Amino acid sequence: MIVNALGGLENPNLALARPQGDNPVDSSAPDVDARAIRDTRASGCTAVNVTLGYVGGADEPFEYTIRTIGVWDAILRRHADGLAKVHSAADILAAEKNGKIGIIYGFQNGAMMGADASRADIFADLGVRVIQLTYNPANQIGHGCMSDKDTGLSAFGHEVVERLNANRIMVDLSHSGTQTCLEAARVSKAPISINHTGCRALTDLPRNKSDEELRLVASKGGFVGIYFMPFLKSDGHPNAEDVVAHIEHAINVCGEDHIGIATDGSATPIDDLGAYSAFLAKQVEDRRKRGLGATGERADSYPFIVDLRGVDQFRKLSQLLKARGHTETRIDKILGLNFLRYARDVWGA
Repeated sequence: MIVNALGGLENPNLALARPQGDNPVDSSAPDVDARAIRDTRASGCTAVNVTLGYVGGADEPFEYTIRTIGVWDAILRRHADGLAKVHSAADILAAEKNGKIGIIYGFQNGAMMGADASRADIFADLGVRVIQLTYNPANQIGHGCMSDKDTGLSAFGHEVVERLNANRIMVDLSHSGTQTCLEAARVSKAPISINHTGCRALTDLPRNKSDEELRLVASKGGFVGIYFMPFLKSDGHPNAEDVVAHIEHAINVCGEDHIGIATDGSATPIDDLGAYSAFLAKQVEDRRKRGLGATGERADSYPFIVDLRGVDQFRKLSQLLKARGHTETRIDKILGLNFLRYARDVWGA
């Protein structure tokens, strides 16, 4: 079983084929096509947490989020033979049994909560299973990792965490500031997660988490997903061995029962990396102008691991871990069973 704790289901080549001006950073109409579904299945992925809803920009967060939930519901109906919406851990198992890809609805910003924590009830009813409290900047809930002054959760943030717990929605502290992460982990009545991150002890960048954060999350029964992102190396050009190094460090800090993977990308590789360079430069600049960027994002740093991408990415990672002496039991936990355990604890069986 392979569970991508934060990934994608898009075919990135479709965006590259459009005129440059027609490629917004965030889109309510993701590029999901037959190839993307076929490649994800070929990768062996059982389930993936996809980002939908508001992340940043001029759109009204709540309205935009409701609209994107409707878009994803339509995608799942259109591809019902290959995709299945995940509400519980049992749905992940059912997807595996039926040869489908389980789609987990997740947010990467809690801004759509507005000033009403009871909106968590609405999102739970619509099938949202993961809500990340902040993106890189601060919001009304707490502080992101790029916030100038991280004072932890706001009073409203405490209400939101409580309401997410009541609705059995995963509280994700990826992108959060250190104090916001620590405080949320302490006040949450349910285990929390850092679904996609790296280890700051290895690479001192804001998007990575300190050992203190990692250890606290694990001690509360939580989950940590190591991403396939440029933040794993200070020069912005990590390779597969760097992914393994961050996984191993996280295991040493958290124990093997709390670590998983999160590509933060799709299984469909970019066919023309040369053409992608100009597209990437525009994306990075757009994110900077909108206040969404993070230290370590650069025009020459791919948001994926070049030698660990495409449909063989999980098999390659498994082989590297095995070559390092990790047992098949541990590798199975990292690839998906640890997330499944965490899902059972939060969502129920």
